[in-house]
Amino acid sequence: MKDEAKDIATQPIDAQAVPDGEAAAKTLATKTPDTKTPAKKKRARSSKAKAADANAALEARIGHGFTDPNLLMQAITHVSALKSGRKRGDSYQRLEFLGDHVLGLVVSDMLYHAFPNADEGELSKRLAELVRKESCADVAKSLGLLDDIKLGSVGSSADARLRKSILGDICEAVIGAIFLDGGHAAAAEFVRRNWTERMHKPRRPLRDPKTVLQEWAQGKGLPTPVYREVERTGPHHDPQFRVAVDLPGLAPAEGIGGSKRAAEKVAASVMIEREGVGGGNDG
Repeated sequence: MKDEAKDIATQPIDAQAVPDGEAAAKTLATKTPDTKTPAKKKRARSSKAKAADANAALEARIGHGFTDPNLLMQAITHVSALKSGRKRGDSYQRLEFLGDHVLGLVVSDMLYHAFPNADEGELSKRLAELVRKESCADVAKSLGLLDDIKLGSVGSSADARLRKSILGDICEAVIGAIFLDGGHAAAAEFVRRNWTERMHKPRRPLRDPKTVLQEWAQGKGLPTPVYREVERTGPHHDPQFRVAVDLPGLAPAEGIGGSKRAAEKVAASVMIEREGVGGGNDG
């Protein structure tokens, strides 16, 4: 009888057919598809695509396609959103300075040609009305820029107030960005598109309410109105002032604003309206 056990024991083993632990791991690694990498790439592409779509939508609302999109991003970035080590100049502030002067030049040119019979004084008053922060903020709101502003961690309550308070600045920064990206013609087109209708609307009372109240008080034989700060609230970068104006024999009137001067104007306006003071419109 043959010794079958011996034959089995002496049968050679193919080392390549049965890989050791390390070889087996390598074999599995090469055969197992990497399902994570494509997902990461897909998410990355999706994120970039969303950012590109958002940027394109913003440019469409503004009406200018940027050759350098970084200028637009800078124009809507508040200093609080800057990462550590970046300069304040990387926020909207420098662009706001430029845009403010570009806006003034373009609107001055528009007024000069639209009102050929207006003298220097009237043109100056119209210009002041059209380029004030409130007017710029109205333009920014009409373009839907409120939610595009990039802010850092300033707190939920301060977030909304801050966005509204810097809307006018952001609008001017966008004008500055367009000027740098597309030149004077592109910036002028943006201003004309958003300010022409406003320029032809009936003017609001242009006289400073503090001046109106002071002149009215003098006419009544009263002393100059006295303004006093009642309260200051909010963070350092976004303060809110409450100011009262006093005149003998009259109840104080209060106003709130982002600066003392703004709050004083509101307080004067409140007293003017309450007392039925005329002369708020100088023509």
